[in-house]
Amino acid sequence: MTEPGGKAVVFDAHTHLDAMAQRAGLEASDAFVADVMAAARAVGVLAAITVGDTVASSRWCVEAARAHADVYAAVAVHPTEIAGLDDEGYAELERLAGDPRVVAVGETGLDYYWDRTEPAAQQEHFRRHIDLAKRVGKPLMIHDRDAHADVLRILREEGAPEHVVFHAFSGDVDMARECVAAGYVLSFPGVITFTNAPALRAAAAVVPPDHVLVETDAPFLTPHPHRGTPNAPRLLPLTLAGLAGAMDRDVDELAAGIRRTGERVFGIAVG
Repeated sequence: MTEPGGKAVVFDAHTHLDAMAQRAGLEASDAFVADVMAAARAVGVLAAITVGDTVASSRWCVEAARAHADVYAAVAVHPTEIAGLDDEGYAELERLAGDPRVVAVGETGLDYYWDRTEPAAQQEHFRRHIDLAKRVGKPLMIHDRDAHADVLRILREEGAPEHVVFHAFSGDVDMARECVAAGYVLSFPGVITFTNAPALRAAAAVVPPDHVLVETDAPFLTPHPHRGTPNAPRLLPLTLAGLAGAMDRDVDELAAGIRRTGERVFGIAVG
């Protein structure tokens, strides 16, 4: 399915609309969200999941999703933001996660690149987020940076929810195969278009189309040729094209598969 003018219809599986506004020095208002999504729709990106990284951010994401039919929410606390997260915070996350506009618990996981939080504490909170996702019956959206082995180990130990999405997948071919064998879905960001990312393209090449999503992670991970400037859902077609090239797939066929995966995993019907 394509929009008039030949634009492939797709959705942004992971973005941060509040961080986009902050990066631009603007208020994260309804008008800002409407403008971002209007620009996205003009290029065939018909919906987006805006993702929380703190309790406050998660609350904002839910409000944005309630106000905009083309926006959905994911709620969690990012592994580098877990300091001070207590039972009261988890109670709020669980309340938010029960909202029908929330389609995932995320982003959660492990980040060993930054040193703001200790790995042991990250692992404890990752386990609590896994439990939350299973209790509320929502997909788990994972942040995994320089922590592949521990993320996979903890998923095995805890038992994964029905649906697991690796946001901004950054593993190699072997990890991609292990994730697919476990039934996990891999979401690819603008990094797939970077000239210095042949290993990521090789990983994408071994992933079946029904295990793939595409995302911006806006305002981060901007695809070539706009690398170095803030990312936005309107730039997602560049990442989609890069992913299609890495997978040796037709762009429209890949977009159709992504839409089917979005409906299966998140319950999102696009197009």
